[in-house]
Amino acid sequence: QVQLVESGGGLVQAGGSLRLSCAASGRTFSSYAMDWFRQAPGKEREFVAAINVSGGGTYYADSVKGRFTISRGNGKNTVYLQMNNLKAEDTAVYYCAVRVGDMSTTALFYDYWGQGTQVTVSS
Repeated sequence: QVQLVESGGGLVQAGGSLRLSCAASGRTFSSYAMDWFRQAPGKEREFVAAINVSGGGTYYADSVKGRFTISRGNGKNTVYLQMNNLKAEDTAVYYCAVRVGDMSTTALFYDYWGQGTQVTVSS
């Protein structure tokens, strides 16, 4: 099993920044991806950003490209999401997820999930 704990959410004004963290513990894998998804009230969970923890490759949703940066810690069991120039439409619960294997933008393909952290952007 893998346990994921997110932190760093909160309330911020439009144009501001937040940094989310996701700490993973438990089983380790030789190749896996960590990802951020988000879900706004009344909407489906959507892909935000992904990183191949082993190789370092990244991928972003078009809606956050140029504003958000996903990165990994030195120990590779922590992933960060730096969110700049936040907009009201970024308001959602942000979830960290782990997939054994390659990155994917499909939530169904992810094996482990955190409990989520709320991000609220006021306009």
